[in-house]
Amino acid sequence: MGTMRRILIFQHVPHEILGSFDPMLREAGYRLRYLNFGRQPDAVPDISSYHGLVVLGGPMNCDQTARHPHLGVEVAAIRKAIDSGMPVLGICLGAQLIARALGARVTANPVKEIGWYDVTPTAAGLQDPLFRHFGGTRKIFQWHGDTFEIPAGAVHLASSSACSNQAFRYGDNVYALQFHLEVDEALISRWLHTPVMAREIDCLGPGFAPARIQAETGTHINESLELGRSVFGEYLRIFHSRPRRIALSSRHPALPGQDRRP
Repeated sequence: MGTMRRILIFQHVPHEILGSFDPMLREAGYRLRYLNFGRQPDAVPDISSYHGLVVLGGPMNCDQTARHPHLGVEVAAIRKAIDSGMPVLGICLGAQLIARALGARVTANPVKEIGWYDVTPTAAGLQDPLFRHFGGTRKIFQWHGDTFEIPAGAVHLASSSACSNQAFRYGDNVYALQFHLEVDEALISRWLHTPVMAREIDCLGPGFAPARIQAETGTHINESLELGRSVFGEYLRIFHSRPRRIALSSRHPALPGQDRRP
């Protein structure tokens, strides 16, 4: 059998978890290690003993490195993982940290997206192994106030009317998703009742009423979970086809700012 593949998961708060993707990874035979920076803010992870990295969401923004120094540690680890050719997946804050690791800016989005929104694949997204499963516009759950630029050399995969940069791919191994395809009904309910998140909604006015979001969840969640199974299932297939041990070598695609000789 060889060594079991190990995935490191950067977590920031107890209520932002891998959701429906966690059992899919375990059933595929992966060993998961969660590193919760909320509990271990001084941790400095050694990614070289892992085969993949997943970076989850959180309420902080990328620039709050004075209050959350681990964000800088994470960006450095993400950059190292990308350089090594390791599969990397970022969700929400995790996607923003990947953008930052690739030299792109992360800024406040003009509006907050909290609840269910239309997300539409770009032309490139419809050709992408993961995003082709969208087929067209889909209702996807969101909870964010910030947005990222698409990094140099990355492929823009999806957009929404209020936030044009919803996802990108870098190389064939790095995916950054601003939205939450991993959520199920119980997790959304938990978020709506988590005090810090409930307070965030309270400030936003009637369009963001928890009861409305809960009702819309009942309408859209099954299709969203089905899409999540297809998208994450595809990611697992890509993951599985990669070499078991990823050498941390200097041979990798040119990154922004590096020489790209023809």
